[in-house]
Amino acid sequence: MANTKSAIKAARKTIRLTARNKATKTRLKTLNKKLASAIAGDDKAAAKAAAAAYTAAMDKATKSGVVHKNAASRAKAHTAKIVFAK
Repeated sequence: MANTKSAIKAARKTIRLTARNKATKTRLKTLNKKLASAIAGDDKAAAKAAAAAYTAAMDKATKSGVVHKNAASRAKAHTAKIVFAK
């Protein structure tokens, strides 16, 4: 258990941030699965909409520090390459 006041606060903060990170990563995985299923289908409009939602969520995750900037850029480029190749 934490002994100092600052360590106690850091422990509380860690719990809060861990929950936020987990929720964000789960949302990204869900959007990625929706994107994959939209790409597998033949509906180009649905694929573009899913790609836009995934890209926006990835940008928000990057802004809050959940995902690294380069990892987000790589994921978005991969998404764009697949969606716009159709």
